[in-house]
Amino acid sequence: MKKVAIGVDIGGTNTAIGVVDAEGNVLVKDNIVTPSHGDINKYITELADAIKELRNSVTLMNPEVEVLGIGVGAPNGNYYNGTIEYAPNLSFKGIVPFAQLLSEKFPEYKAIALTNDANAAALGEMIYGGAKGMKHFVIYTLGTGVGSGIVVDGNLLYGHDGFAGECGHTTLIPGGRLCGCGGRGHVETYCSATGMKRTAFELLARDNATQSVLADKSFNELSSKMIFDAAEKGDAVALEVFEQTGKWLGQAMADTVAHTSPEAIFLFGGPTAAGEYLFKPARESMEKHLLPVYKNKVKILPSQLKFGDAAIIGASALVHKELEKYD
Repeated sequence: MKKVAIGVDIGGTNTAIGVVDAEGNVLVKDNIVTPSHGDINKYITELADAIKELRNSVTLMNPEVEVLGIGVGAPNGNYYNGTIEYAPNLSFKGIVPFAQLLSEKFPEYKAIALTNDANAAALGEMIYGGAKGMKHFVIYTLGTGVGSGIVVDGNLLYGHDGFAGECGHTTLIPGGRLCGCGGRGHVETYCSATGMKRTAFELLARDNATQSVLADKSFNELSSKMIFDAAEKGDAVALEVFEQTGKWLGQAMADTVAHTSPEAIFLFGGPTAAGEYLFKPARESMEKHLLPVYKNKVKILPSQLKFGDAAIIGASALVHKELEKYD
């Protein structure tokens, strides 16, 4: 019997769904629109229909497949309660009992669980990626924002209310850039892909760098990939963006090390494709800011999850952790 799990990644625009086998391979996948209408019951019905269609396509290919359950990664997902709570980028307001609503559509599964997207990435890294065998590690997800998942003694750190591990919303520069959450100076505002864009525009203005290949880009069209491409061509502004972003990220990671003393910190997301442009200054900055007792002990590693499928794989890994309760 081939055992598989279903992973669901809820984003602000699209919801990705996939069937994942025991080796972390995505057998089939699909997307549906994450709606703006705010009707959670309608969305749950649409999602359940899409899941059933994928499940049926897998069982048609192999009748020996057994689906173990459904794992969901979502913004502001609370593992303890199975709820999505006050997610700013979703149209569903307040506290949504998401796992319960989905369970009503799939009563045959005892493993239906939800957590936030960064925690799902940490689970995926632990079960299928570079953190296999590690009991103490952290993952930073660099995208539109900065998320993080913290694993201690082989278990995700949730805290007393289910929301532990928001490293992206710790203060890096007091009174600094305005964050989407309403705070100021958070790590997210400097080290995310969006933060890199903000840094690029600050440098362009500071140096009147009209010769930069980034100078004719609007804020909305500029991306971290464009900054990387410019750095590859030796663009001074782009190179400084990566250098400064790495320094800020290293400082933030040094704080994380002081809190949890991990074996490694994994970096995941679009900006990490820049490789040593980001990793080198981040590594140097972290070591600079560490207490002597931690120096040269903590590795900074790229995620080993396949980028396009990582969110689905991470969400599906939640099923395996949930089933451990019943072993």
